[in-house]
Amino acid sequence: MSSLKQFIRNVRAAKTIADERAVVQKESAAIRASFREESHDSNVRRNNVAKLLYLFTLGERTHFGQIECLKLLASPRFADKRLGYLGTMLLLDENQEVLTLVTNSLKNDLNHPNQYIVGLALCTLGNIASIEMSRDLFPEVEQILSSANPYIRRKAALCAMRICRKVPDLQEHFFEKGKLLLADRNHGVLICGLTLVTSLCEADEEEDDELGVIDMFKPLTPHLVKMLKSLSSSGYAPEHDVNGITDPFLQVKILRLLRVFGRGDAQKSEQINDILAQVATNTDSTKNVGNSILYEAVLTILDIEADSGLRVLGVNILGKFLANRDNNIRYVALNTLIKVVAVEPNAVQRHRNTILDCLRDPDISIRRRALDLSFTLINESNVRVLIRELLSFLEVADNEFKPIMTTQIGIAADRFAPNKRWHIDTMLRVLKLAGNYVKEQILSSFVRLVANTADLQTYTVQKLYSALKEDITQEGLTLAGSWAIGEYADALLRGGQYEEEELVKEVKENDIVDLFETILNSNYAGQIVTEYIITAAMKLTTRLSDSGQIERLRRLMLKHQTHLDVEIQQRAVEYGNLFAYDSIRRGVLERMPPPEIREAQRVLGESTSKKRSSKLISKKKPSQVTEQDMLLDLMGGSDVPGPSAPSTTNGSQNNADLLADILGGGGMSSPPPQATSPPAAQSNVNSIMDLFSNNSGTTTPQPQPAAAARPPPSADLFGGLASPPPAAATPPPGNAAPAHEAYNKNDLHITLQVQRSGNSAQILARFRNASNFGRLTNVTLQAAVPKSQKLQLQAISNSDLDGGMEAMQQMRIAAVSGPLPGKLRLRLRVGYSKEGNAVMEQVDWSEPT
Repeated sequence: MSSLKQFIRNVRAAKTIADERAVVQKESAAIRASFREESHDSNVRRNNVAKLLYLFTLGERTHFGQIECLKLLASPRFADKRLGYLGTMLLLDENQEVLTLVTNSLKNDLNHPNQYIVGLALCTLGNIASIEMSRDLFPEVEQILSSANPYIRRKAALCAMRICRKVPDLQEHFFEKGKLLLADRNHGVLICGLTLVTSLCEADEEEDDELGVIDMFKPLTPHLVKMLKSLSSSGYAPEHDVNGITDPFLQVKILRLLRVFGRGDAQKSEQINDILAQVATNTDSTKNVGNSILYEAVLTILDIEADSGLRVLGVNILGKFLANRDNNIRYVALNTLIKVVAVEPNAVQRHRNTILDCLRDPDISIRRRALDLSFTLINESNVRVLIRELLSFLEVADNEFKPIMTTQIGIAADRFAPNKRWHIDTMLRVLKLAGNYVKEQILSSFVRLVANTADLQTYTVQKLYSALKEDITQEGLTLAGSWAIGEYADALLRGGQYEEEELVKEVKENDIVDLFETILNSNYAGQIVTEYIITAAMKLTTRLSDSGQIERLRRLMLKHQTHLDVEIQQRAVEYGNLFAYDSIRRGVLERMPPPEIREAQRVLGESTSKKRSSKLISKKKPSQVTEQDMLLDLMGGSDVPGPSAPSTTNGSQNNADLLADILGGGGMSSPPPQATSPPAAQSNVNSIMDLFSNNSGTTTPQPQPAAAARPPPSADLFGGLASPPPAAATPPPGNAAPAHEAYNKNDLHITLQVQRSGNSAQILARFRNASNFGRLTNVTLQAAVPKSQKLQLQAISNSDLDGGMEAMQQMRIAAVSGPLPGKLRLRLRVGYSKEGNAVMEQVDWSEPT
């Protein structure tokens, strides 16, 4: 048998992967043979287990050595126990059945007179403890916490944290011990004690039960403040000094626990304010260790009920972080400022220039965070400056940034534009720079803006025509330009003059037709572009007066009547047939009326967005304004069905069966299925506008869910402008109600808004993908209520969520007899897929009082 050192040399000397695999397989076979010989020499067994641990680091299979690790634990020699416990921690986990054999060895070693053996047992238990092991061994850990030896006391504190996480019922055994640990004079014991108490308090916050763990530890606040004040003002202490700062690890732990105590408690926050100001002003920011303390202090300031002056101080510290050369420090500063800007917008605005400088940083993560923060800073007073900077960045931005940037710039321009001319110029610039990345909602909003601004239609169509003559590679620019030219070709031919603009060159009818043919014959004429060009060309037949050019357009239609794409072919055939009916053709193709913008819903959307951003994002995050929210506001309303919308069952599955799975067969009532209402009759105007929509052929109207009642944005570009919506959608019942968090994991954030009405309640569930780039698919939500209530559940508006997108789902709860209880309770089953991994979780939700 070779030694461990020789084995490592042989592996490293391998020239190829095949040679290395041969060495590993040969040694693994030798180790197995040695195990079968049942050698009683502990040196041989220890050498074999050491090789196994090296194989484990290489990613090789090592399960055959688990029993050998247990044999080392039974050895009286410390060297054997040390390697045995290390192997046990690495090669086993809490799901291994063989782990039950370790419990007795751990119990014996926890009572061992040698402190180092006790420490080994505590480390192992703290790493791999299962629920059964935690219940069996917690008395020994509780006893060790009362030991006079600080070495094993601090290890026992961390072990107790693992036990409390595994078995929350055992927390009460460690409350008093935790208080004693916080009064210890040893810094190591203090750090471990703070870790234990913080874990207990944070677990109490997450569970939101009535144990009052945080209230039990809150009386220790003055003691922690005194301790932190002593650490921040003490001089040089060689034992705990790190670059001139006394025990920064302990200071950070104290600040984190104070943050838990002060969150939502004005009285405790008042006790903490002074020491936070002292730490924030006296800590040296020239060293990284000082920055760690400052960052924790800023998080505490922003999370507790601190006064405005202290919050401004915290924002200024983050502003100094932005000037640091370390990318990690700048990243955490940007990440934190994004959360702060909703609470202290003016303080963050002072650092606007520094944030914009971060857009030019070589690190893509810094650029991404700076970009997100820049959009949150835009308001009426600085929209010109910030949009100009963002457009400059758009010219050189990576392609992955462009979809987000074009959307956000479009939303900001729609909300804060100082005038229509600036708004149109900004969107023209976006279309020129990144037309391939403009979303349909933004393009539709731009079309609506042009249609509603009669005095700038000539200017806009001239600019679009000039841009298309220079560049036809940007799809968004081509779509907007072809629509505008088809709609306002007469204005383009007539021309116009503007004081601050050069005279636009004279445009002839054949120039327009040449441009359309150039686009259609290029490699950039995809299906959508071709559809738009054909429709616009058909409109030109009523705008142009030259019969030769009209004949060219007719031949263009004839050419596309044999196109491979059925949609394009059908458009060309139908449009070609219109040439035989001039009176109908001119009536159908006349200029579209400006669409009506539902201002009431726009105002409603903005007020809702302001409410969402009225609180700082804490550990329990409230609903945030997402890109999807703003896109819905931009489109003039919400996709959420009103309370009078028809109910649908959640997918094709049987809710009763699903809820029976959740509840184990009883105890709750399942929602009854509902029938959908018949579709509304189509108007004559809509029938005519079918000629210009993206739908092929005339089909029988099918019933649709309320959330899908509006036409897609692409249809708005050609079909939606002629026929304004018949009525504004009824606002969802939960708009005025506060949002309560129901689920927040893996970037999926679900909140519930409850609105009561007599013996019933309307609940609006909002689903949000909190990540910027990740995608969640097959998102589902089932719910169950007690037998005394009846539940009706509608379908989710969108089961696939890209980064930043939102979806909604409504449910209605009615009492079977008598009034509804004052506190609603739901059992929810949440399902979704992320990065190919399917997730299905069950949560119990109760309405906050």
